[in-house]
Amino acid sequence: MNTQKSKTRLITLMLCGACVISALSLHADSDDVGAGEKPMAHTYVIVHGAHDGAWAWRGVANKLQVDGHRVFTTTLTGSGERAHLATPEVGLDTHIQDVVNVLAYEKLNSIILVGHSYGGMVISGVAEKVPERIKQLVYLDAVVPEDGQSCVDIFGPEAMAYFEHIAKEHGDGWRLPHNPPDADRRTDALLKAFKQPLRIKNPDAAKLKHTYVRFNKNKTNDPTEIAFAKKLQQQGWQYLERPFNHFPVLKKPDEVAQMLIEIVD
Repeated sequence: MNTQKSKTRLITLMLCGACVISALSLHADSDDVGAGEKPMAHTYVIVHGAHDGAWAWRGVANKLQVDGHRVFTTTLTGSGERAHLATPEVGLDTHIQDVVNVLAYEKLNSIILVGHSYGGMVISGVAEKVPERIKQLVYLDAVVPEDGQSCVDIFGPEAMAYFEHIAKEHGDGWRLPHNPPDADRRTDALLKAFKQPLRIKNPDAAKLKHTYVRFNKNKTNDPTEIAFAKKLQQQGWQYLERPFNHFPVLKKPDEVAQMLIEIVD
């Protein structure tokens, strides 16, 4: 009888001890999660500039992925590894549809849509079509069109004349080769994409959070730039400046990735 009671007490003590250890373990785990909690993971969709491709953003994407984010780096028709698809008919509408299709077929929602340089035209068009899939628009030293504007409208008549000349002399009348032409993996821009205007009229797109980041290395604060910054801020945009040159992603991918993490809510 005594032996049976001893066994019963021993089992009871073991169970109580296990409960205490389990409770302490749960408390410790809870403390650890609070102390080392990571920021919320986001889904980034990155749209490159006129002469680039997804390849240029691989380093930025790698850093974002290491930090737990999902990243889709699109390559627009006629650029990068899709250069063989370039034709005189490929324009801004094609590039907008490139990105819309990525969002649809990958079933992406609540995305951070990032556009660099010419990519600003593209993400503006994507927002017009599918604002419900977007959480925030981020323009990196990018073109920002108003309703009915094209790239050449924004750049001005002198730029238009230059593009027309380059296309005629070096691009069969429709391509804009990169200068210098032997730069690593830089593909031709497409004249139609620069000339095609974009309609900006979707009120749901206007309600999205917009962020503009000006890369200000080696730039002066001329009146045009100051007026542009003021206009965006008056429209409710988040406006930031960072000490990068226009194309920092190859030499400073980690810094660009960290910036993208910091500017997203």
